[in-house]
Amino acid sequence: MTMPLYGEPLTSREREVLALAGAGASNKEIGAILFIGENTVKTHLLRASIKLGTHDRYAAAAAADVAVS
Repeated sequence: MTMPLYGEPLTSREREVLALAGAGASNKEIGAILFIGENTVKTHLLRASIKLGTHDRYAAAAAADVAVS
C-alpha cells in the first residue's frame, strides 16, 4: 500500500523542476535543461503538487518558494 505524499519534504530534483516551472519553462524545456525525459518532469511536478497540496504547477512553484523562504 502506498502512503500519501502530502506534507512530505520535496526532493532536490522536485525543487529544481518547480523552480524552472515557476520561471515559465515548459516540461520539454525543463527536461532538456536537467537531462531528463518530459514524462519524468511531469512525474516530479505531480509528486511535488501532491506534497504541497496544490493542483497546478504554478501554485506548486509558489508554495515551494514560500516553503523554502
